[in-house]
Amino acid sequence: MHLSVYPPNGEVVISAPLRMRKDIVRVYTISKLSWIKKQREKLQKQEREPKREFLDKESHYLFGKRYLLKLVETKSKPSIQLKSTSIILSIPKGISKPKVKKLFEDYYKSELQLKTDKIMASAQKKMGLSNITYGIRKMKTRWGSYVPGKKKVWLNTELAKKPIDCIEYIIYHELTHAFEKTHSAKFKSILSKNLPNWRELRKKLNQLPTAHVDWQY
Repeated sequence: MHLSVYPPNGEVVISAPLRMRKDIVRVYTISKLSWIKKQREKLQKQEREPKREFLDKESHYLFGKRYLLKLVETKSKPSIQLKSTSIILSIPKGISKPKVKKLFEDYYKSELQLKTDKIMASAQKKMGLSNITYGIRKMKTRWGSYVPGKKKVWLNTELAKKPIDCIEYIIYHELTHAFEKTHSAKFKSILSKNLPNWRELRKKLNQLPTAHVDWQY
């Protein structure tokens, strides 16, 4: 049995075998009430990213690095170009904010995919795995998930904003679920073997600001 508390509002998720009686799950949950309260207090104190308005000189993050947004008016197709310290957003006059937001989401997703391709290949080889696919999508309560029946890893689009070593941690974490479904001692042993510093990376990731949207590991 495993219990998790997810941001932003401290949603409690319990993973337990289907055959386990509900009264046992209930007693276990009650025994963890003090721990749940502490985790929720941590989430309330966790720093949040400011809401993005996509304005000139606004700060945006890609793989842990801060860039300043530079708006350029164009009559051509909207585009995003990455420079050493800035993100150049070329857009036509009068374009709606939802379209700009979608443009950014697609760009972040494509950049994350490029990084993930390399990390997934390397991690699977190291762990003795093969043919595990992945997808990237918006996720409100977690950084990633693993679907054993489909042998597929799902990653949160928001990871594109985080340092690459934190992305690596999430990928190794999810791939470890191919061997062990719960966060048991066996799970931690396998993860430690393949990524010895995973605890430091988890702490690093959980200390970073979370997205402005209502959505630790």
